Amino acid sequence: MAITTLDTNTALIIIDLQKGIIALPTVHPAQPVIDKSATLAEAFRRHQRPVVVVNVVGHAPGRNDSGPASNAQLPADWAELTPELNVQDSDIMISKTTWGAFNKTDLDQQLQKLGVTQVVIVGIATSIGVESTARQAFELGYNVTIATDSVTDLNLDTHNNSCNLVFPRLAETGSAADVLALLEK
Repeated sequence: MAITTLDTNTALIIIDLQKGIIALPTVHPAQPVIDKSATLAEAFRRHQRPVVVVNVVGHAPGRNDSGPASNAQLPADWAELTPELNVQDSDIMISKTTWGAFNKTDLDQQLQKLGVTQVVIVGIATSIGVESTARQAFELGYNVTIATDSVTDLNLDTHNNSCNLVFPRLAETGSAADVLALLEK
C-alpha cells in the first residue's frame, strides 16, 4: 500500500543506527539508510514533529541458537549513535535491550503525552528492530509507516519477507521521498 497521509501528530522512529549495528554486513549499504534517516530527522525537526532515536545497549536474557549469550561483552562504542543523525536535545532517546523499541521502555508513554497517532520507522535491521517496533506500534494502535528505502537487514530473504509480506499487513509503505513530500504539504 502507498503512503496516503501523515497525521498531524506523526513521530519519526530511527532504529539502531549505531556503530555496532552499522558495522555489520548488511544486504544493502548502510550509508544510504543513514543519509535518508538523517534527512527525515532534519525535516521532522523543522516541522516540529517528534524524532525518536533508538539504540540497543544489551541483549534480552533468553537463550537462542544464533546470538551471543546475554552476558557477552559488547565493544565499548557499540551503542554510540552515528554522528550523521545530528541528535538534538529535543529528540526522544530510547535505549533498549530487546528487539522492539516499545518493549520494556517508556516510549509509548512519551508518545502518548505528545499526542502522537502515527509513527514513521526507519533503520537497521529490517526483520529485527524495525519489524519488532512496527509490530508493537501497530498493536498499540498507532498508524505505522515504513520508509522501505531507509531500512536494510543482515539477510536478503528476511528483509524481503518483512518488506513484502509483513509490513503491508501492519503499515503503509513507501520511500523516504514519499514521507518528505507528505511532510512538506
